[in-house]
Amino acid sequence: MIELIPAIDIIEGQCVRLTKGDYNQKTVYRHSPAEVAKEFEALGFQRLHVVDLDGAKSKHIVNTEALREITSATKLKVDFGGGIKTQADIEMAFENGASMVTVGSVAVTQPELFLSWVKHYGAERMILGADVRNGKISINGWKEDSAEELLPFLNKYIEAGVQQVLCTEISKDGTLQGPAIDLYKGIMREYPSLKLIASGGVACIDDIKALEAAGIPAVVFGKAIYEGRINLKDLINELSAKEI
Repeated sequence: MIELIPAIDIIEGQCVRLTKGDYNQKTVYRHSPAEVAKEFEALGFQRLHVVDLDGAKSKHIVNTEALREITSATKLKVDFGGGIKTQADIEMAFENGASMVTVGSVAVTQPELFLSWVKHYGAERMILGADVRNGKISINGWKEDSAEELLPFLNKYIEAGVQQVLCTEISKDGTLQGPAIDLYKGIMREYPSLKLIASGGVACIDDIKALEAAGIPAVVFGKAIYEGRINLKDLINELSAKEI
């Protein structure tokens, strides 16, 4: 079964969602990310994707208190991203309870540094963030587009031992217009053993079922939950999930 990973995006300690990564298109859904995380855990989820949007914009981790509150209040396995630019940022994330970190920008700008982190912490704790816009990798909170094309970018890191990739199609993110299934199918054709985590555009249960039918291992989704488009109990029942 496809792994279901709810998402919490944080700005100023609050649970928010952006549209296409635009900080000017922000909706605050809840004031306490930890309370949201507890609700996810109560439904049976075991993993959570947390993004420090202030960190992504500031180029260093900002919302450590919110992360610590989530990991103190739950037993969820948290993967944390946003603003991780140094080893000190990684240590801070782990010290505040994160199980894994997602790193994107550094993998573009300092590949040797990123690979040293993969070697030091282990591939099971390091997720490669591949945020895509017009076929190119975007960095620094999606404010900049790099010259890196998606598949060559993935290839060099998969060959070096990366096992997990979180791929977000930016044009889909927060739009509730459906995920970029063809993009993910293309990645899986090239790398069938990759733990690919799809992100962006999920609007309904059928979108998740379509990703599962396409052989995508995992999906991150958030706005559809907060907008009431997906009832999590119904999702779990429809996918006949005994474990999430």
